[in-house]
Amino acid sequence: MDKLPITGPGFTALEQELKERQQVQRPRIIEAISEARAHGDLSENAEYHAAKENQSLNEGRILELESMISRAEIIDISKLSGDKVKFGATVKLIDEDTEQERIYQIVGDPEADVKSGRVSISSPVARALIGKGVGDTVEVVTPGGGKSYEIVEVAFR
Repeated sequence: MDKLPITGPGFTALEQELKERQQVQRPRIIEAISEARAHGDLSENAEYHAAKENQSLNEGRILELESMISRAEIIDISKLSGDKVKFGATVKLIDEDTEQERIYQIVGDPEADVKSGRVSISSPVARALIGKGVGDTVEVVTPGGGKSYEIVEVAFR
């Protein structure tokens, strides 16, 4: 199995979600199934079918979380340094077309959230940035089209 690079806070978030799903959501779903069963005929019981589907989705996510946690390779960003972009780097970019500044941190797949500036190591943006340094220009091909960025800062924080 492949190792899954992840930051410390990302790993903690996975563990918290797993704990929430196992200790809070699972018992709540079991209770909902019991209540729905008490209403009688299961073949036409929408509450029962909804609760069973919810149970299936929750158990699937639990298995997914357990797999990610078992494969996780926690990388301590505070111990990283250098002037080239790699996992954990926070990169300040200037869009060469619009002159807009963007800041991205390169993180593991499970913790990626573009809206908060965390991009997955396997994303087109991260793949284009890896190995580059300050002053380099990168071409990023995304589903929305091509973009050209200049790297103005690389930091590890």
